[in-house]
This record gives sequence, C-alpha cells and structure tokens, in this order.
Amino acid sequence: MDRVPLKYVDRLLESSLDIVVATDADGKVIFYSDGVRKTLGYARDPVRNQPVTNFYPSLEEARKVMRAMRDDPDGRIMNFESVFVAKDGKQVPVSITGAIIYDTDGTEIGSIGFAKDLREIRRKDQLATLGEIAVGLSHEINNPLTVIWNNLEIIRSALKGDAARMVEDNLVAIRTEVERIRMRIETVELMARTGVYASKEYLRGAQMIDLVASHRGAQWDQEDKTGHNLKGLRILVVDDDESVTSSIMQILRSEGCEVTTAGSGEQAIERCKEAVFDLVLSDVVMPGMDGYDLYLELKAANPSMAMILMTAYYYDKDHIIKRSKLEGLEGSVFKKPINPDHLKKVITKACRLAE
Repeated sequence: MDRVPLKYVDRLLESSLDIVVATDADGKVIFYSDGVRKTLGYARDPVRNQPVTNFYPSLEEARKVMRAMRDDPDGRIMNFESVFVAKDGKQVPVSITGAIIYDTDGTEIGSIGFAKDLREIRRKDQLATLGEIAVGLSHEINNPLTVIWNNLEIIRSALKGDAARMVEDNLVAIRTEVERIRMRIETVELMARTGVYASKEYLRGAQMIDLVASHRGAQWDQEDKTGHNLKGLRILVVDDDESVTSSIMQILRSEGCEVTTAGSGEQAIERCKEAVFDLVLSDVVMPGMDGYDLYLELKAANPSMAMILMTAYYYDKDHIIKRSKLEGLEGSVFKKPINPDHLKKVITKACRLAE
C-alpha cells in the first residue's frame, strides 16, 4: 500500500473545521488547524509556540484536561467536555478527543487534541427538547379546549328565543378566542416540527417568537353547517380524557344518537363485544392500545363498522393515521378541538361509506 504523503496529512489536519491543536513536551502549540481561527478567532502566527493554556479560561481547566489524559492507561480522552476562550473573550464549550504522544522509548513528547464546538449541538438539543415540550403541551391544552368548545355548542343549542339572542354575541366572542388559541397551538407545533419560525422585538432588545404570522383567523362560522340527520346512530366514543368523551357524548345525544363511552382501546374492545355500533369515534394517542391498534382490532371483528380517528396533534407524529389509511381507513380523520358542525358532517360521511 502506498504511504500517504506527510504534507497531505498536515494539509488535511490544517483544513479541519474542528479545532485541532498539537503541543510539544513543554505544552507549547506546534500545530493547529484552521478551525482555531474560524471558531476561536486566533490568527496563525500569534498562537504558534504559545502555551496551550492560553486557550483555556484558567490554568486549572487546562490541568483538568491533562489529568484526564494521564489518568487513562493509554493516555487518551474521548468526548471530554471542557471550555476554551475565544480571542474576543467569549467562552466556547467544547468536547475534546485527544491523546498524549510518546516516542519509541515511551517518553512523552507532546499531545494532540481534536475539539468540537458544542454550541450548535447544544442549541439543536435544546430545540429538540423544546419541540417535545411544545407538542406535549399542545396536546394537553387541546383537550380542555375541546371540552370548552363542545360545551359552548351545547349551551348554544339549548338556548331559545330571547335568551339565545342576548348571549349570542358573547358565545361568538368566546368561540373566536378559543379558535385563536387553537391556531396559536397549531403554529407552535408547526415550528417544533420544522424548526422554522419568525421572531419580533418584545420590549427593548428582547425577542419574542411571532405566533401571529401563521394565524389564519377564526374558522368556526366557515364550516359546512348543512343539515345532518344523526338520529338513531349507535356511536362509541373512545378517549382517555373523560371530560372529552363526556362533552362529545352530550353533543351527539342532543342529535338523537345512542352514545356509549370508553376510556381506553381495551375498554372499547369490550364495549364492542357487548353491543353493536354504527360508528366508533376514537382518540389516536392513548396509553396502551392506540387508535391504530384499535382500528385493526375492530376492522377484523366487524369490517362494515365505520370508524373516525381524532387527534389533538397537528401532525401524525407516529404515523398512526397514515398507517390506518393504508389499512383501509376511509379518510374519516379530523383534529381536536372539535367543531360540532364538522363532527356531524364527518360522522354522516363515514356512516354513508360504511353502508
């Protein structure tokens, strides 16, 4: 095998975007990569032959790295976290992989370290964590929004005559604000999924994420409100949040449906063994059996029964809906919080497809 020219190796190391630093036996810099200039801002000549300790915020920090090398039987460290100081004085968190260099007699003649700037890595980790928090929080907020929205519809349906006219403006205002919250949640989840967001100045010098940019406006009154006769339909509502199943049950019963509820996929299976249903309306994300597994179980037992999956998420994180569609789910999927008029429309369509 041909030997790689030494000059080529030197050039390869010099061109590294990571920080590569080699020292002699006295701890003075004898080699460093272009990453030192790009990451730390040091020019080439002023660094050479200077103590490597100049890269650290303190002598103790430099000694900590060297102690870690000497404590290892082979004189090596891997992904050892430390701190460098840039030319402008800013501290840069780094992960160092390095080794003590020995001659053929085993005498220590220097060291070499490869340091990776951790700032971008940590930023991405923080964004990933914030994304998970955003999605979880959105789910937890969407469930109570569903209950509020459903109960507003129940109140609106129950009010008649002068009483209805007196509170109609208030109900519209509440519905509009609920929709505005829902749209903000959708924006947060979209940003968590894509990592793309806008910011604007909030107070002097402080930035705030702009959640208004993708707000599409309230859509309650834009839904199809044509009549849908649900009277007599036997419906099973499945959700691990009892307040959600309760509010949906009230809406559907006011339409003349016979409604049964279940708090889990397993409980829904038992309910379907005890009675016959025209349609199952199930949450997607539940402890234990999720909406996909429930759909497969019910489809195997009764292929003609209609099913709708509902979710508080604005994207199918675990591809549950996608997998269900591949197994034959006829597009009867919508998102919480539930618009009651849209719910009636989707139920009508799903039952018609199942006939």
